[in-house]
Formats: sequence, structure tokens, C-alpha cells
Amino acid sequence: MSFIIYEDDALVVLDKPAGCSSEEGVPQRLREQWGKPDAYVGVIHRLDTGVSGLMVYAKTPQAAAALSRQVTRSQEAYAVQDGRAEGTPAAPRFIKQYRAVIAGGPDEALPAEGTLRDHLFKDSRKGRVFPVSRPRKGVKEAVLEYRIAATAEDGAFSLADITLHTGRTHQIRVQFASRKHPLWGDGKYGSRAKGAIALQSARLQFFHPVSGEKMEFALAMPAGEPWDLFRALSR
Repeated sequence: MSFIIYEDDALVVLDKPAGCSSEEGVPQRLREQWGKPDAYVGVIHRLDTGVSGLMVYAKTPQAAAALSRQVTRSQEAYAVQDGRAEGTPAAPRFIKQYRAVIAGGPDEALPAEGTLRDHLFKDSRKGRVFPVSRPRKGVKEAVLEYRIAATAEDGAFSLADITLHTGRTHQIRVQFASRKHPLWGDGKYGSRAKGAIALQSARLQFFHPVSGEKMEFALAMPAGEPWDLFRALSR
């Protein structure tokens, strides 16, 4: 079954399945589906292998360059918005929004909505990312916005809507886990729930690299546990 949602001469938008790497697995699958083993596939952004959802890939180097500029300028716009940089606030053009099921409900460490800021250190040898107290070599600042959309009746889990300001490795997973709200199924960062990581790239917005048209895509909530706890919200 095709995982492509939209395609034209410049780009392809798809629903990446969990378990498929965004940098190698998806380009390979696209070339196989097209029957073109040497086709150009430009990687614009990344998604953890265990995470599913919306991604856009370029089909030409020119489209890749244009989309990559949107990513860079959007990160610059977010930096001004959240105070990491000075300048005149601008509207981000490349927007990535996620939904996740996290442990627990709103509390002192995680209010019902807000902005999370952390300094993260990636330990490549251990394959993990750690929050640290202050900047140093190898440490990058991570910022995201979130809103708790719903909490289960027993308070055990909540559904969070998330907009990334930065694109750090394992960012969403680490920032919530460090506040004692790990994502469902994310055993690497403290979840006791068994199953796939409950994180989905749910919405994607950008401007077409050739026509300039605003492109917006959204996915329905995945089926199965634990998403079924919040199924009514997507109707």
C-alpha cells in the first residue's frame, strides 16, 4: 500500500510508518515504489525511526534547497518569538506539529500549556539524549510549545499537542520525560507502558518551492492503544 499522500514534480508528502528510518529507509522505499533506483530524494527534515507521521521530501535539488531555506528561516523566526534571538518577529513558514500520549496529567512540572526549554546533550555512544543544567560543548538548546488537549478519566495519561521550535534529536521524548511525563511506550526514557512510542507527526505546513502555494497536511489520530483513549477528540 502506498504511503504517499501528495506528489508532484517537485516534492512528495507521505505518512512515514514507524520502524522506517527517515534518512535511508524512506528514500529507498520511494525509489522502489517509483521503479527508479537512482531517483533524487532530498531529505528536508527528520523523524525518529520509531515515530510515524507526516514528512516532505524534495524530488529535485532546487526544491530541496528552497524547502531547506524555509526550515532555516522558520527556526530563526521561532528563535525571535521565544526570546533566543533578537529581531522583528516573523511568521514561521515551515511548521511541524505533533501529537503525543504522555504519562500523567497537568501538574507543577507540566502545566496545562506552555513552552518547554532545556539544554540537551546527545551521547552518541549511548544513543541517548540528556538534559543538562547549563550550556557547554556539544549542548544545544531545545524549545517547544505544547498544550494538554485531554487527560484520561483516571489521570494516567494525557494527549498533548506540540509545536517544535527547534529540531533536536529525541527532543519531544526527552523534554517530557525529564518532567516525569514520558511518552507512552518510550522505554528508553522511562515509560512503563509497552508498545510503540505514542508520538505522531500530525500536521505539516510549508510553501510550495516552485509555485509558492501554501501547503497544509494533517493526519487523523492513529488507531489502537493508547490513542483510542482519546478517539472522540478526532471526530
